[in-house]
Amino acid sequence: MTGFTYQQERALVRKIAWRTLPLILLSYFVAFVDRANISFAAASMNAELGFSETVYGIGASVFFLGYALLEVPSNLMLSRFGARRWLARIMLSWGVISAATAFIHTPGQFYLMRFALGVAEAGFYPGVVLYVSTWFPGEHRAWAVSRFYIALPLAFVAMGALAAPLLALHGWLGLHGWQWLLVAEGVPSILLALILLAALPERPDTVRWLDDRERDWLEQRLALETAPGDETPQTLARALFNPFVLALGLANGLNFMAINSITFAGPKLLAHATGLGVAEVGRVVSAGGIAIAIGLLGVGLLAGRTVSRTLLAYACLVLASAVALAVLRTGGSPATAVGGYIAFNAAAQTAGMLPLAVVSRLVPLADRPAALAMANTISQGGSFFGPMLWGYAADATGGYGLGLILLLPMALGSASVALLARRAVLKRA
Repeated sequence: MTGFTYQQERALVRKIAWRTLPLILLSYFVAFVDRANISFAAASMNAELGFSETVYGIGASVFFLGYALLEVPSNLMLSRFGARRWLARIMLSWGVISAATAFIHTPGQFYLMRFALGVAEAGFYPGVVLYVSTWFPGEHRAWAVSRFYIALPLAFVAMGALAAPLLALHGWLGLHGWQWLLVAEGVPSILLALILLAALPERPDTVRWLDDRERDWLEQRLALETAPGDETPQTLARALFNPFVLALGLANGLNFMAINSITFAGPKLLAHATGLGVAEVGRVVSAGGIAIAIGLLGVGLLAGRTVSRTLLAYACLVLASAVALAVLRTGGSPATAVGGYIAFNAAAQTAGMLPLAVVSRLVPLADRPAALAMANTISQGGSFFGPMLWGYAADATGGYGLGLILLLPMALGSASVALLARRAVLKRA
């Protein structure tokens, strides 16, 4: 292998990061905004359309049903057609659907548009992780994922800042404020899809900004990661039923059950617990985003060098999120509720980016497209059930206390599964 010093390796990794990750970061940013902006629209939308907490919870959940059903086919298509074209296709379709959701009137239309949005976005996150795995060696992969995943907390900050001004457009040109919020935050995805199609670098062998020595080193380094099993033909069953894929998908599914319950109910939960208005709640959500960003910057440095270390970091973060849920449930003051909400998001969302980075290092190269999609499909199962059960619990009790209690065993179970997977990794080493 062409000799590279540690400093030269780090310099090359950062060169690649600057050329590939900004567009990915921006794409994931608008993806999360379009997925979760309904949480700020919910209060006025539900009141104006007569939606109950259960109707809203089902609508929030069916996004993940559509997302999960198409994960594996979408990632296989990305592997066939290339990341640049397929990711642009995903973004274009979800931008159109997100903006069109502003014109729903009935629960059935709400469910249909949320399901369609999930179908449109299916495969985006595992596809991006697959794309990253073609550019970054394994020991740098969690760091790279953490750098584009920081788009998620930035989306929290943006939604918190933009919600009140967009909702204040109520009545302009005959549209409600929640309609303006959905349209204004959906259109940028359409424009960004065209930029992505034109500018995203496809593979290391297609770009001019790597010299021959850099390209040779990268290709050889990635080739060293070929696992024993890569020499055999790819089988879909081998990828889908890899024990590490199933275990890490389950761990993150339990984590995402809690994450998406809190994400889609966050503004209403905070308003109920603190008595704050829309603008103040927006600032709390933005503060939660900043806390997630700090967590991602830290975990990217601490967790990425070995698989066992990454899984230990995941388990610790999810346990911390369980403590934050307990604080949020038992806290008797607005300050405690705000602190619990911010701490939960920082821990759980930071943990959420780690499992797919681990999967990309534990499966044979040929299996990676299907394996990453399968792990994320299982994860989104938790995302599907979480908001729906949260809505049922809220309607049944008239509050959010029961929902918070039900999320605690999910977080504890997630940490337990991750630690069992870590034990299996250490035995295999």
